[in-house]
Amino acid sequence: MIRLIDTGLLDTVSQAAAASPRRRRNHNFHADDSYPAHRLLNALEPGTYIAPHRHLDAGKDETLILLRGRIGLVIFDEQGAVTTTALLEDGGASRGVDIPHGTWHTLVTLASGSVFFEAKAGPYTALAPAERAPWAPVEGDAAAVTYLAALLKRFY
Repeated sequence: MIRLIDTGLLDTVSQAAAASPRRRRNHNFHADDSYPAHRLLNALEPGTYIAPHRHLDAGKDETLILLRGRIGLVIFDEQGAVTTTALLEDGGASRGVDIPHGTWHTLVTLASGSVFFEAKAGPYTALAPAERAPWAPVEGDAAAVTYLAALLKRFY
């Protein structure tokens, strides 16, 4: 079945993200988590916290293409120091990124209604302990609010 990625779909997934306690929502195009190619929309709302992480599997490079909104990309070194930031912006100079496996990264949301298309290899596997940044708060930790605020300051 052909599925159009249109404004209506972007609005629907953005509304679901806004209503979610985590302030984000996926819309998967792949059949299930075991599928070999994962293709999805990822809607992020301001206030969502994506803990810095990496994917160690050599097949887990990620490609993200911003469809609308503004998102900040943050890349870290092994100790958690920020090495690179980039603004991904609808209509801007940078609209996407290809993140090689093994790269510590996170995204921060800079505008309501932000949605990107993501492609990576399946099947889904939960992050292993070595893929979670030991120097950053985990999602739900009270320290995550302060950490996220510090990351956001890099874009304002």
